[in-house]
Order: sequence, then C-alpha cells, then structure tokens
Amino acid sequence: MSQIYLDNAATTSVRPEVVEEMIKVLTHDFGNPSSTYSIGRHSKALIENARKSIAKHFKVSASEIIFTSCGTEGNNWIIRSAVRDLGIKRIITTKIEHHCTLYAVQQMEKEYGVEVVYLSILPNSEIDYDQLENLLNESEIPTLVSLMHVNNEVGTVLDLDRVAAMCQKNNALFHSDTVQSVGKIEIDLEKTPVDFIVASAHKFHGPKGAGFTFVRKKNALKPLIVGGEQEKGMRAGTEAPHQVVGMAKALELSYQHLEEDSKKITDLRDYCKMSLEQNFPGVKFNGNGSTFYNVLNILLPFSPEKTAMMLFHLDMKGVAVSRGSACQSGSQKPSHVLAEFLKDEDLLKPSLRVSFGHDNSKEEIDFLINVLKNV
Repeated sequence: MSQIYLDNAATTSVRPEVVEEMIKVLTHDFGNPSSTYSIGRHSKALIENARKSIAKHFKVSASEIIFTSCGTEGNNWIIRSAVRDLGIKRIITTKIEHHCTLYAVQQMEKEYGVEVVYLSILPNSEIDYDQLENLLNESEIPTLVSLMHVNNEVGTVLDLDRVAAMCQKNNALFHSDTVQSVGKIEIDLEKTPVDFIVASAHKFHGPKGAGFTFVRKKNALKPLIVGGEQEKGMRAGTEAPHQVVGMAKALELSYQHLEEDSKKITDLRDYCKMSLEQNFPGVKFNGNGSTFYNVLNILLPFSPEKTAMMLFHLDMKGVAVSRGSACQSGSQKPSHVLAEFLKDEDLLKPSLRVSFGHDNSKEEIDFLINVLKNV
C-alpha cells in the first residue's frame, strides 16, 4: 500500500539535495565547531556560512540569526527573555496560537504576574485589528505583541506589515511565530519591523531538530540554555553542523523554487476544495476564505458515527491527514483554534486539516475523496 501524505503543515519530506548535503558534512566534517584546530574551524565555517545564507533571505545581519532546535524553543526563549530581561509587563496575544506560545505566555503570567490580554477572534478566524490598535494606543505599559503569521490549523494569515507598524508606532515589541510561513512566502525584515521571528527546518523540507530565531539587534535577549559560549553566548550546547547546513540548503531551495511550488500547491488546494464541494454537499471550509495556500481546514457533513472512524479509516487506506496541529492529534478534545470562532454546532462536526506540498498530485486528491466517500 502506497502512502499518500497530506499533512505538510505537520512536517515535510526532506529534499534529496538536503540529505546529500548533510551526508557530506556527517562524513567529512565531524569536528567540534568550538575546537581551535583545523577540522573544528572548518565545521565552524560551515555554520557561519549557513547563517549568512539564511540571513540574506530576510535581508538581515547574520549576527541576528541564532540557531535553535525548533520553533518551540525559539518561542519559549523570546517570550521568557522579553519578560525576564526586557521588562515586558503586558503580553497581547490570542487563544489560537500554537500551544508552545500559549503555554509560555501562561507560564510568564504565573511566574512574573505579567498582564495577558487575548485579542478577540472574529467569525472569519482573523484577529480584531481595531482592538489591537486600541489596546496599544490606550496604555504605555511595556508590551510584547505575540501573534503567529500563519495559523497552523486553519491557515489564517496575519497582516504582518500592519501589526508591525502598530507596534512600532506605540513602542511595543512584536514577536511572530513564523514556523508555518518561513520558506513558503517572502518575509522582508528590512521593510517589516518585526522584532522576533522563529522557524523550524522540518516545515520547509529540511531536517527535524534544527531551527533558527531572528532577534533584531536592538533587543538584548539573554540565553535560555546556559553552559557554553556557542551561538555568541546566546544558546549553549555543541552545534550540529550537518543540521544547520541542511537547514540552510532547504531554505535556499525553498526560495529558489517558491514561485513554481506555490503555484502548484495553490492549484492542488483549489482542486481539492472543488472536488469536496462536488462530492459532499454542505461541506464548509474553516477560515476567512483567503487562507494560506497550502492549508485547507474542512468541516465535513458527517454523522457522529462516521466522525469517530474517519481518521482511522483514512490511515488504514494509507492517507495521512490530521484533525489539527500534529502536537495535538492524539487528543479527543475539540481544537482550541476552532473553538475560538466556530459555532457550537459546527464544533461538534468532524474537521480535517489537509495540507499540501510540492510532492502531492491531483491523483492523490482523487484518492482522498474516494476514501472519504466510503467512510
């Protein structure tokens, strides 16, 4: 049985060119980058070249890119350090953020007594921009705004430029979880004054266990992980050159193929949407109608009996999709994202997140539709 993988928002396949690059490093460049002898210095040079390569895609200085293990680490580091080290007394966020952000914010509220304000989510799954502007205008409390760029469950896209301009005008720091958008859309940080972004390589066809955080120079964060001087003293621990090089290669290829890949993926999403509408009268799509091009969150007109067996049936037929975030896929609770903007009766219906990559085809969509018809 062949596997049909339609959960690219959870993770992506590693491009063959990335695997090849990583094998080269693993084979020939095993030196510890902190060592002073030549084989260590060469490993260090690979890391610094990767840092420069990543930085150029965002039009930032290489010194503003810090390597981490993933987006979760980056989000935790930024939120904790903003409160602990930068004097933040208020965090404005939403209840539809990834749990690594939500839980980090809640921890700061518990530990430091930080005021937390959750923005309202409109029925179309967007934030209330007017509410955000009013909150920023009405108070001079040192504030961090933490809002994800592309929602990982429904694909709602934040107007990054609009929020960045609001924050800059009101001297608030702006952190955006860009895990779902890095490598899939251009982000010009020279033009858009976001203070912090994060990325995970496995979301753009790179290796798991590698990520990076952008920290704008004016913001002096202190490390979350201590014990060594790696990453300019910002993140202790022996670096993994093969992971970093693989991540830089994956990002380079993602932007190199961005135009053709985004067009193909958009066409696949639109084809899937059309096929669902033709085969399942009453199907709905969660979000604002202009969600990110690789995500489709589907509300199916199924009975509770069919709902209970749907994911199991799809898996048995070799189709990989999810109910929402991969981090929560084992939970039977309703999605915390959908709960913020769906009506109660719709929340009880089965929702599927189908997310596409450049490896997918229309034939795979046809197979998905046939399996759903036979649930």
